[in-house]
Amino acid sequence: MVAFSNLALAALASYAAAHPGEKHDPQRMKRELVARDYAAQVGARSLAACSGSASAQALKSRSIKRRANAVKNIRQKRGIQAPARKDKRELADLQAWEQVNHNMTGTYDYNMFTALEDVFSGNTSCILAPEITNGPYYVVGEKMRSNVKESKYCDGVDLFLEVQYIDVNTCEPIPSVAVDIWNCNATGVYSGISTSGNYAEGGYNSTYLRGIQLTDADGVASFETIFPGHYSGRAVHTHLLAHTNASVMPNGTISVWNAPVSHIGQLFWPDDLRAEVEETYPYNTNTVALTTNDEDMWSVLQADASYDPFPQYVYLGDSIEDGLFAWIQIGINGSADYTEDEYYGVAAYIDAEGGHSTGYTVGGGGGNGTGPGGNGTIPSGFPSGSISGAVPSSTGA
Repeated sequence: MVAFSNLALAALASYAAAHPGEKHDPQRMKRELVARDYAAQVGARSLAACSGSASAQALKSRSIKRRANAVKNIRQKRGIQAPARKDKRELADLQAWEQVNHNMTGTYDYNMFTALEDVFSGNTSCILAPEITNGPYYVVGEKMRSNVKESKYCDGVDLFLEVQYIDVNTCEPIPSVAVDIWNCNATGVYSGISTSGNYAEGGYNSTYLRGIQLTDADGVASFETIFPGHYSGRAVHTHLLAHTNASVMPNGTISVWNAPVSHIGQLFWPDDLRAEVEETYPYNTNTVALTTNDEDMWSVLQADASYDPFPQYVYLGDSIEDGLFAWIQIGINGSADYTEDEYYGVAAYIDAEGGHSTGYTVGGGGGNGTGPGGNGTIPSGFPSGSISGAVPSSTGA
């Protein structure tokens, strides 16, 4: 459980000043986080009860093989011959998770005596992710794609990320979940926004390092992105947001308007890995003051004894510049809906005419939150025709 000190409450209260557009009541956050701790404990017990089932073990086996094959295929595609290299709510919880070695590269050598399970299993067990703010700059209407890199503003260390959603009540994968991913670029700038201190070239019309996919039959969505940079007041992180019952539109995009929000979360990265990445170009041109995981409010909130906010990862080669393959399993309540949560909101949306702000303040829209679509409901005049989303056969990046 969370033990909130005066220092922690002061950090909650001061967070808005470090992050333009966000306003949070620290006392309300304290109450909600205590409730979420309890939900995490219940979920962890549910997972423990079903994790030994035949179907759960079969899913684990498929996941291990899939990740191993993904790394093998990426290395072959890139012509990497060098051997792969390897090297968490209360602050104590975060630090405990940071002591866990998420870097699995040391055991990745395809040695016949090394069990693949030692490398490519999940984060100790299927995990329950607490529902935390979707953070700044969530944009609806992004392109349905696995590779979210574009020709501009996407230089950096390549990151191949596999996200797998599991039902905490059954340990079964959840297919057809619409998974949004977004993060800032190597110098700390998000696309799709137009706000003081973090303006993207192209403003609301920019889309780099953003995308959405449906999970496959094993609950998996895979993305090719870059390792995120940092910006004022935040540790390095990657945003994830999941909707169930989303629709595939006739033009091939995924509509999440009015669809239940099943997971809101942020992935964090070990500080030693971040430091290695930021020695490379263009990360090393970023002059904004750095915030570590220990100093970041949301990383502390994400981590408790039931939830590890750090993905597992392997280096694809002997240099960080060869890229990373990372994976994480996220246990959720498949029937939950967090649409009405204070921390869920749509900052902007993209339609045939381009990008538009909703005015949602947490998202950095700069308005009063009353604009169309800011609460996740479809704006007036937005196309409503849709067809049901089918489960994709694969989401490989």
